[in-house]
Formats: sequence, structure tokens, C-alpha cells
Amino acid sequence: MSKSKYKKRDINTLITFAQKGDSKALEELIRRVQKNIFTMFSYLTAKRQDISDLTQEALLKMARNIGSLKDVKNFKSWLNQIVTNIFYDYIKKHAKDKNLDIDNDKLLEIKDKIGCEPGEKCLFSEMEKLIKAALLSLPENLRIVIVLREYEGLSYEDISKITNTNLGTVKSRISRARIKLQEELKEFI
Repeated sequence: MSKSKYKKRDINTLITFAQKGDSKALEELIRRVQKNIFTMFSYLTAKRQDISDLTQEALLKMARNIGSLKDVKNFKSWLNQIVTNIFYDYIKKHAKDKNLDIDNDKLLEIKDKIGCEPGEKCLFSEMEKLIKAALLSLPENLRIVIVLREYEGLSYEDISKITNTNLGTVKSRISRARIKLQEELKEFI
């Protein structure tokens, strides 16, 4: 099958082919999910190099373990589980790293940044930076659940399974994260 034919395939077909050892299908699957994974990690950690490394680690783990996925309909949840586990490992590994947490000076620097060209794209870009900075200021346990809920669109139940946390705790953490984000962004919204 030519490379262009893979681009026309739906994601479930690509997963099925990749599970059977089709490297072109796996390559196309990686191409389709890598931006999502990168974006998710960018909302979870501030270091650009770490985001790239974590993305590569998640893609590699996905590629190595695609055969273990029992139901292709669970791919998104399965992939989010990989991303979440890698993030938790990253947090444990860098627990004492002072640069992991965003400091208030950096947050203010982003908020005070001026000199942007007029236009919606600039406004959107600046707002996105503010939201990312606010997300990065959240504790990890709040950050992961709010990213899974708001950016990945997962249900509370799925988040509970992925984070191995009871449902009530997930709901509470999401609520606390939303409140903190509202407080942090109140002057902009």
C-alpha cells in the first residue's frame, strides 16, 4: 500500500494495521497523534526540551506496546494512560528540581509582555501563553486532571481510571483547578 493511502485511512484501521506489524501504518499513526501528545505535555511542564523528550518517550512506548491494546476503541484512553504515567514518572524523577515549577516572576513576565503586533492571532497567542502559565502554576495533581478533562475531553470516570484516583477526588481536583485558574486569569476574562 502506498504512503498516501495510509493518510486516507481512519485511525482505527491504522491501529489494526500497526498491531499486525505494518510499519507504514504505525508511522502514519505516530504522525497523527504526536501533535496532541506534544500539546498535552506542553500544558503539563514548562521546559521545552523536556516536552520534546516526554513526547518522544510516549510515542516510543505507544509504538512498542501497540500490540497490547486489546480494543482499538480504547486507543485514546490507552494513549492518555501512557502520557499520564510518563508525566508521573517525570514528576517523581524531578521532584527536587527547582526549575520544574514555574515561578511567579516568570508568570508576571508573560503577563507583562508587550510589543505584540495588533490582531487576533497575537491576542490568541498571548492568551494561550497566559493560560499555559496559569496551568503550569497548578500543583501536578490538579494540573493532570484539568488537562485530561478540558484538553483531552475525557470523562470523570476515565480520568479516575487513568490517574488511579477515586471519582470523588477527581471531581474535587477538577473543581479546585478551575477555581485556581479563574483566580489566576480573572483580570483577563
